[in-house]
Amino acid sequence: MNYKMIFNTLGKIFIILAFLMFVPIVVALIYNESIIPFLIPIIGLILIGMPLVLMRIKDKSLYAKEGFVIVALVWIVISLIGCTPFLISKTIPNFIDAFFETVSGFSTTGASVLNLSTTEISLPKSIMFWRTFTHWIGGMGVLVLLLAIMPSDGNSMHLYRAEAPGPSASKLVSKIRKTATILYLIYLGLSVLMVLFLLIGKVNLYESLAIMFSTAGTGGFSVYGDSIAHYNSAYIDIVVSVFMLMFGLNFNVFYLILIGKFAKAFKSEEVLTYLIIILFSTFAIAINIVNITGSFWLSLRYALFQTGAFITTTGFVTADFVNWPAFSQAILLILSIIGACGGSTGGGMKISRMIILTKSSAKDIKQNLRARSVNCIMYENEPLDRSVERNVRTFLILWLAIVIVSTLLISLDGFAKGDLYTNFATVITHIGNVGPAISKQIGSYGSFVGYNTFSKIILCLDMLIGRLEIFPIIILFTPRTWKRGK
Repeated sequence: MNYKMIFNTLGKIFIILAFLMFVPIVVALIYNESIIPFLIPIIGLILIGMPLVLMRIKDKSLYAKEGFVIVALVWIVISLIGCTPFLISKTIPNFIDAFFETVSGFSTTGASVLNLSTTEISLPKSIMFWRTFTHWIGGMGVLVLLLAIMPSDGNSMHLYRAEAPGPSASKLVSKIRKTATILYLIYLGLSVLMVLFLLIGKVNLYESLAIMFSTAGTGGFSVYGDSIAHYNSAYIDIVVSVFMLMFGLNFNVFYLILIGKFAKAFKSEEVLTYLIIILFSTFAIAINIVNITGSFWLSLRYALFQTGAFITTTGFVTADFVNWPAFSQAILLILSIIGACGGSTGGGMKISRMIILTKSSAKDIKQNLRARSVNCIMYENEPLDRSVERNVRTFLILWLAIVIVSTLLISLDGFAKGDLYTNFATVITHIGNVGPAISKQIGSYGSFVGYNTFSKIILCLDMLIGRLEIFPIIILFTPRTWKRGK
């Protein structure tokens, strides 16, 4: 284990996080609020980070094991540091609650322990800005940002693969640093475009940025307790719906469009499946809830928004979906499990994995029928590497095991009062990085503040496991990882 390289990378992340924390300081100065909640962690980050960055390293080699460990450590550490503004400002004085809120922010889950209501959440503007800004930082990934702005040590691929969402990490171009830069430029471009559309809809700049941060990161934190429903605007619903779905796409698609390869972009097997699922879910829910809304067009508006919010795991809300028919709730639950495309900012298991699992199962059935037949899985018009297929199956087994164990553990909590489904829905929404739980005990606009400390720690782990897609966290806590050897 190359400990010096691990600490050196952590130091670089500390410096980046310190600079990012200057952004809410600007907001604090604009609104005449205290900058102390951000200034103290900035000073601490620089004092700790600079010696780590400047340390002399002879062996700069990194292997896959170090890549996973670095990714897991970075996300845990930035969550610990990121919660300090809540603690210093005493807006969330309890450490576990502050840590939960920050993990939820960086992991782009959007689950909250704040007492939400239909009015504006009572947080200082700068603290609220930081809360939503964590979504934007975590959306594309902090290590991808590191790879984009700092010189490469030649070991970048292991970090990129460990943090990249989806069954496999593909490079847009030959060099990782250039790939990371392109991804962040696309991310930034879409973010700016969304803010412009929201400003046209007469949303003020502060709230436009907050909505954009949560949408781009597919998170779900909002300035208001009743989320996007607060605006009661068809225009804003449509803008947010479209951008949620865009950020749920594989960013390779945007790159292909930019370089003029339109046919390849829209013939993607994953993209076509994504669009078909969205269309089916939207119309199925719209038809199912028309008796509640009294208007098919209003039903279509709500259905499209909640379909987008759940499949991209953004978690915004415009309607009280826990009072919808069971059929519509079942669709939303399934969407939250499936999730968005690989290579997007969305959560869930990813559509690419679901396609591979379906094809792998079909292959096994064929082989049982014809034992001597040799079947190769084709994905995106190319033969799928057997290691990817094996990785996807392992992911599914681990995912199911974590959901079962987590549900059992938080069932020890008396909050749900014996309601097994509420605990199950809570685990699904956290490991899927969705946010709201489809449960009447929690509610469409509900908070998870009622769970005890032990349950919140389990849910924090679930959020990190979901965002980092299991392997980095498991490898970090595996004793064999820390033994000598590559």
